[in-house]
Amino acid sequence: MTKLIIQIPCFNEEATLAETLRDIPREIEGVDKVEVLVVDDGSIDDTVAVAKENGADHIVQNGTNKGLAQSFQRGLDACLRLGADIVVNTDGDNQYCGADIPLLVAPILKGEADIVVGDRQTDAVEHFSPLKKSLQKIGSRTVAGLAGADIADAVSGFRAISRKAAMGMTVRSTFSYTTETLIQAGRKNLTILSVPVRTNKVERPSRLFTSMSQFLSRTGRTMLRAYAMYEPLKIFLVLGVALMLAGTLPIARFIFHYFAGDGAGMIQSLILGGVLFLMGGVCAMFALIADLIAYNRQLLELTLERVRKIEYALDEPREEKPNRRAFPAEKLREELSALKAHFGR
Repeated sequence: MTKLIIQIPCFNEEATLAETLRDIPREIEGVDKVEVLVVDDGSIDDTVAVAKENGADHIVQNGTNKGLAQSFQRGLDACLRLGADIVVNTDGDNQYCGADIPLLVAPILKGEADIVVGDRQTDAVEHFSPLKKSLQKIGSRTVAGLAGADIADAVSGFRAISRKAAMGMTVRSTFSYTTETLIQAGRKNLTILSVPVRTNKVERPSRLFTSMSQFLSRTGRTMLRAYAMYEPLKIFLVLGVALMLAGTLPIARFIFHYFAGDGAGMIQSLILGGVLFLMGGVCAMFALIADLIAYNRQLLELTLERVRKIEYALDEPREEKPNRRAFPAEKLREELSALKAHFGR
């Protein structure tokens, strides 16, 4: 039995949530059960009431506004606990066409992808400005390079995620989950596909950022942090080598003039070169330390994923997932044995 849960992170979406919920298909080929989960991120309007009135199956409420990224993660955890085999994320502002959800789900049902991202085809969206279209292209190419995958629209929030991929996701950003999750998935060698989807025009301004410069700044930091978590050796080693190469130039200048007989006036070149070379060496040491920390993080992520499997296996209703819940005690022993073997105990 294949279960799909469509999660909708919301913050003050009473005006558009009803239409978003009405557009969600309840029957999809290859899926036995479709449910909707709304994550209310501390809304001060009637978002929760609208969700209940328009057929939301589950509602998760944040006591305070925690931001889109953490709301996404909390919704993902709730979907896994409810036994979702596939999770689809969409927005509460009705930006994405619910009728295209089957397009996102199809590659996962066929076993062709772990994550499917809805490509808004921004070049064809009339209400997107030329600047926004250009920035979207540059940003998506950057994320694609960092993730090592072909991603057409990296900041699209309309995406489908397999249970396997969702189990390993840990969003730590306080801004947005879109780029961080893709870089994580790419570094873990998960298969990411893009499919064209339709969009609706959204009249209200974004609640995620107040200006384009703020969006670029926060997105850039998120991408750099996410990539540095998995490839710190490359970042610090490249920086260290660059500093040491820069330091060799003034040192070489001093040596040349010293043997030419006029090195007394070039002592400042020696000092500058020595400082740059020393800084490069420090960066190289940081590279090794950061690489060890990144390896430790990967071990922690594997542990967290195994713990999640145990928790969710125990939480899932027996009648919905009989195969997963048939022998929870035996499953628990197997997982604990695997953990001990992994850490060499």
